Amino acid sequence: MKKLAVVLCAFMASYAIEAQTEKPAPSPLSKLEQKVGLTDVSIEYSRPSMRGRTIFGDLVPYDKLWRTGANARTKITFSDDVTVDGQTLKAGSYAIFTKPGQQNWEVFFYAETEGGGNPEWDDSKVAAKTTAQVHAIPMPIETFTITVDDLTDTGAVLGLMWEKAYVGVKFGVSK
Repeated sequence: MKKLAVVLCAFMASYAIEAQTEKPAPSPLSKLEQKVGLTDVSIEYSRPSMRGRTIFGDLVPYDKLWRTGANARTKITFSDDVTVDGQTLKAGSYAIFTKPGQQNWEVFFYAETEGGGNPEWDDSKVAAKTTAQVHAIPMPIETFTITVDDLTDTGAVLGLMWEKAYVGVKFGVSK
């Protein structure tokens, strides 16, 4: 009986130690900060990886709303007002949602930033919406990546890349 108690205690102790061991997140959090003109842009998102899976049209279905990342909602913050496709986005934070298609994606800047997954959709919370063309890229991007590229004093391009797809959304800032 003593042996059984000792074995059980050893097992429980090893289980407790294992539970405390930190492991890498399958979709690690990433934070990006970029100055565009005089506007500070920051993005917080989780970065899922392909891991041998087909992404668009399978894991992320075409023509269905996607949270554009993993885990919590992808959040973009602008220190000043910006424009997207002629629409003004007031300074502040927005969740980025997309509806991927084979040729084009709909990109939504949504006023409700907290929560995981897709919200109970409310069109009145869409601060701006645009359509962006999908560009095929020659090599696969294993891990979902958001970039801020093509920087000028008056704007930049918000880039979304994964698998063999790139989508760019131009936005403007004040000088």
